[in-house]
Amino acid sequence: MKKFLLIVFFIALVMVPSIPQIFHSNSGISTSVGTVAKGKLLNGFKMPYRGDNFKYFSLVDYFIFGRCYVHSDIYDIVINSYKELEQYYPDYKFRIMECSSKEGGKTFPHKTHQNGTSIDFMTPLKKGDKVISRYDRIGIWRYLMEFDADGKKRLNKKIEIDFEKVAKHILVLDKFSRQKAYCVKKVILETNLKDELFATKYGEELKNSGIYFVKSLPKRINELHDDHYHIDFEKL
Repeated sequence: MKKFLLIVFFIALVMVPSIPQIFHSNSGISTSVGTVAKGKLLNGFKMPYRGDNFKYFSLVDYFIFGRCYVHSDIYDIVINSYKELEQYYPDYKFRIMECSSKEGGKTFPHKTHQNGTSIDFMTPLKKGDKVISRYDRIGIWRYLMEFDADGKKRLNKKIEIDFEKVAKHILVLDKFSRQKAYCVKKVILETNLKDELFATKYGEELKNSGIYFVKSLPKRINELHDDHYHIDFEKL
């Protein structure tokens, strides 16, 4: 009987935090209050857990932690960007990482992500011309992957970041942002990786786009942005 009660308690402990995500329905218009570093989100929109060519990166993060909410305009921007990316990479499934909590505010360990206009996107990986997706399925542990200054996986140099997909994704996000009177205000990517990013076939266009890439970060913060690219959107 005690074991049964413990199991029921554990299930309840897991399920209760997921209730808001299970029953949430997107409607109306969101309001972002304050800034990405000190703000909140009203009537946040929940990103889909999966789409035709994208997926949220962690079941636990999505349903338990509930860090899958954005402003309604950002929701439209991201969804439309993936629809266009299907034309370029029809066989690849992109990954959304942490966004904001349902009502915004602090989300440890992030210093931003507070008002629904910040999103982390997982860096796509490749081995030569072959897509590598097995590391996309390790959930929150993906934040702990490490890459060298050339974007190669530290424990297996044959696996590297697919900078072409990253560059194209950022350009498409900015395109749809501007259609809704927003822009990609800031991109945070490990600063040593920018040369590789700008060296891709979309790199020159990205470099001349006016999109701001953070130039300097504290060492530890910089190291934490080699496995994903953080984007802040802003209303024009």
